[in-house]
Amino acid sequence: MSKVYTVGIVGGGISGSVCALELAKYGIDNILLEKGESIVNGPPFCHLHAGGNLYPDISVDQCKTLMLQSIEMLRLFPHSIDQRPTWISVPKSEKYEPEFIEDRLNSLVKYYKKLIAEDPDNEVLGNPDQYYKAYSKEEIEALAKQPGVKQPTTFDEWVSNAVKLIDYQSLKTPIFLVQEFGWNLFRTAAQAQLALEKTESCCIKTDTEVTNIIDVRNRNLDYNWAICTKGSVYNVKYLVNSCGFRTGFIDALLNQHAEHSIEYKAAYIAKWQPVEGLIPELIFHGERGTAHGMLQITPYCEDYYQIHGMTQDITLFENGVIHSKNKESAEEFDEDIKQKIDRAWPEEEINTRTKNAIAFAARYVPTFKSANVGALPMHGAQQLHGNDLSLRVGELSFPGKFYARSEIIKASSALTVARKIVANLENEKIIAQIRTKTKHNSLLEEISKNDIEERARELAIKRGYPGTLSQLVIDRT
Repeated sequence: MSKVYTVGIVGGGISGSVCALELAKYGIDNILLEKGESIVNGPPFCHLHAGGNLYPDISVDQCKTLMLQSIEMLRLFPHSIDQRPTWISVPKSEKYEPEFIEDRLNSLVKYYKKLIAEDPDNEVLGNPDQYYKAYSKEEIEALAKQPGVKQPTTFDEWVSNAVKLIDYQSLKTPIFLVQEFGWNLFRTAAQAQLALEKTESCCIKTDTEVTNIIDVRNRNLDYNWAICTKGSVYNVKYLVNSCGFRTGFIDALLNQHAEHSIEYKAAYIAKWQPVEGLIPELIFHGERGTAHGMLQITPYCEDYYQIHGMTQDITLFENGVIHSKNKESAEEFDEDIKQKIDRAWPEEEINTRTKNAIAFAARYVPTFKSANVGALPMHGAQQLHGNDLSLRVGELSFPGKFYARSEIIKASSALTVARKIVANLENEKIIAQIRTKTKHNSLLEEISKNDIEERARELAIKRGYPGTLSQLVIDRT
């Protein structure tokens, strides 16, 4: 007789993987089906959005949600977090005002203090009174004259290193340094896969494409769904659709449909000259889709940098957004984008777009013009509930009995979604009530730092990137 799994998860991105981990820590048996060679290989993430300060257009409530979710994910994956701050600035050409940003930062400080009062273990972003610091023009000019520091430990040292490279005369003041940390995709993937491989409560099936799902909820069987792959059928009581931008494909199999949008984006890897000391992540706000879209420069080890430029010739693409059109089929990108997702980027376009990104970065960091193409772009498509492209907090829905659909936008939302799925399993009486719930996950905590680093490097290289991208700029002790 075929085994019946309590939960079947289709899609091993960050949402599906964290869901599998959350279930497994409570001993809830599950099967995780992933089309690719390894898990957590969806749209790239590089930034822990602990406050949403990269998004001046979202609400304060969304910022608070992102802060809470980021704190929870930092506690779950501490060895994946790069504990360096982020520089937040507004060019003089842009509509945003620093005073608005500072008002929002003050709201976040109060909220962070509230989270710490509720649970002292939430103090993972440092002292809340040092969550951010504002710098006037005079303070910036004074710090520009200070000697560089190879390994900065204070906000002033980070700003001093950065301002020597930045055309700060083109920026409104104050500028801000904020405790929004980096988040390493390869290390997260490594720790998640090692933990799931070790537990008996999860069966991981990579290189496994789902071809059909049969609804047997009304047949009075001891399972509700039959998940079909090219070689096997897996029977499950509860189905989780965490297929990212392919979520609509699973919905179509189940005759379940919802309005949604899918966006394809890319970031570019450049190799620059050595600089005098470590610099923070650099953000220069701008209006999305214009020639002055937001610029994000994320530092990695050994002089590699990842660049987002929210313009049509860098991170965004013509025909890069598709919307649900009808109730009969899942949406499809055009052939150009499908080729990038499924096969490979043309070498010429890698060079052109990376050079565009380098030139864009050099607007505010003039010497960055000497950087070169460093590696393949980081790219992927993500699904958003509805058609609001500015939304940054993910959605979880339950379109039918024993069926959950995850549509997260930021990786930090994954744990929130997983916990809601556990609660729904209890409500549907698929599992008994869990008497004691915990924020810790011993499966992840048992994985050593050395094992994470070894697997992370291996994953980076297998995916076509320099192994050094799996390292942290600020090494955790």
